[in-house]
Amino acid sequence: MGDAAPAVAGAARTRAERQVAACYSTWSGRYYDEYYGPGAAYPPVHRDLLRGLVRESGAATLLDAGCGPASFLRDAVDLGCALYGFDLTPEMVDEARAVQAPHGVPAAHLWRGSVLDDDAFRCPSDPERRYDAAVCVGVLPHIPEGEDAGVVRRLAGAVRPGGLVVAEGRNQLFGLFTMNRYSHALVRDDLVRADRLRAAAAPEELPGLERALERLESMFRTDLPPVRRGHADEPGYDEVLSRTHNPLLLAEEFRRAGLRDVRILWYHFHPLPPMLAEEAPGLFRRAALAMEDPHDWRGLVMASAFLVAGRRSDGAAPQGVSRRSDGAAPQGLDARRPGDA
Repeated sequence: MGDAAPAVAGAARTRAERQVAACYSTWSGRYYDEYYGPGAAYPPVHRDLLRGLVRESGAATLLDAGCGPASFLRDAVDLGCALYGFDLTPEMVDEARAVQAPHGVPAAHLWRGSVLDDDAFRCPSDPERRYDAAVCVGVLPHIPEGEDAGVVRRLAGAVRPGGLVVAEGRNQLFGLFTMNRYSHALVRDDLVRADRLRAAAAPEELPGLERALERLESMFRTDLPPVRRGHADEPGYDEVLSRTHNPLLLAEEFRRAGLRDVRILWYHFHPLPPMLAEEAPGLFRRAALAMEDPHDWRGLVMASAFLVAGRRSDGAAPQGVSRRSDGAAPQGLDARRPGDA
């Protein structure tokens, strides 16, 4: 019986990775335009936050764990870093190589790998290299629950002492503001903890509890937002594992991994719950952009996404591996807003 749990977890991980790879397999050629290009539904404000963090860190080498089609790396070519990255989906890696080749990034600097594997964080052509900065954007939503600590540990192990680590997440606490299916899931599963109430209820109390939970559900628009489906036969974003994260808990994972100066940066603000945007779309968009301040406390519930940033504080590799360390320690992260001159 003791070996059953790891086997089940391994099967769940394999299934999740296959579904995610299938989801993104037909997306490589248009992903950047849809999320970073001029026609994106919302400007990629996190790109400037990431650029500011990398620039402030003084990094000379940068690893993007889950780089997609070089979504961020293509916009980091002017930062003076040697750029590296890996992705789970082969089509994304091919697109990243094609996009980065004109900028002089060697194909060997981009490889296939999963953030759930220690070896993925080692460049195949230079496995002992340790980086000055490691970022992980758009990946954690697809990580099985219980694997977050391992991903953060691997990111910390990929950088040298003093190195920068940044991870992005979809803000679970945004559900306190949206009044939609995400709100219902947050209240039911993480605040009310309905399963525990069911376990504690006497048999004669269960019907009343179920009625109460049905009334609770009726308080939210659980039909919103619409489920994002695939473009062809592949599963869509909302049809594969796509979690939200509590930013406060993810910041704690950073500290447990030996990272210091940990901070949360909020982005993609919403002046009203998104379901109300249609009432005054132009005003909603202008007000949202005007709110973009990564240090505004309202981001805790009014921003749909966030970055957690920290610096590795000692020379002990959390992964238990020894790697080459080169170059001077990066400059400290200061209190300026990322992107400020």
